[in-house]
Amino acid sequence: QVQLVESGGGLVQAGGSLRLSCAASGRTISSLSMGWFRQAPGKERDFVAAISRNGINTYYSDSVKGRFTISRDSAKNTVYLQINSLKPEDTAVYYCAGDKALQVGRASRYDYWGQGTQVTVSS
Repeated sequence: QVQLVESGGGLVQAGGSLRLSCAASGRTISSLSMGWFRQAPGKERDFVAAISRNGINTYYSDSVKGRFTISRDSAKNTVYLQINSLKPEDTAVYYCAGDKALQVGRASRYDYWGQGTQVTVSS
C-alpha cells in the first residue's frame, strides 16, 4: 500500500517562501508520476504542478508558473514543491498525489493521495 505524507506547510507573510515535502512509502517514487494540488475553502481542488516518473518533465498551472518548482529526490523517496513569492491567494490545503501513469492535472485519475498540509499566506 502506498502512503504519501505531506509536510512543510505553515503561516507565512506575502512574498515569503515555503518548501513542501511529500514522503512516499510502499513504492518508490521513480515508479510514479507525482502531482501537487491545492484546495482553498469553498473551492474545488486545483492542479498546481506535476512531474513525470523519470523526473525530466514538469508541468505547472498558469497561476503558479515561475513561482513554484516541483522536484523529486529518489534517494529520499520524496517529492518537493518549492513555493516562492507567496500571495494571499495561495492560501489552501496542499495535497500530493501519485499514479503509475502520467496524469498531470487529472485529479480523478490519481490512485494515491496524501492527507494535505495547510499553507496560509498573510497580507
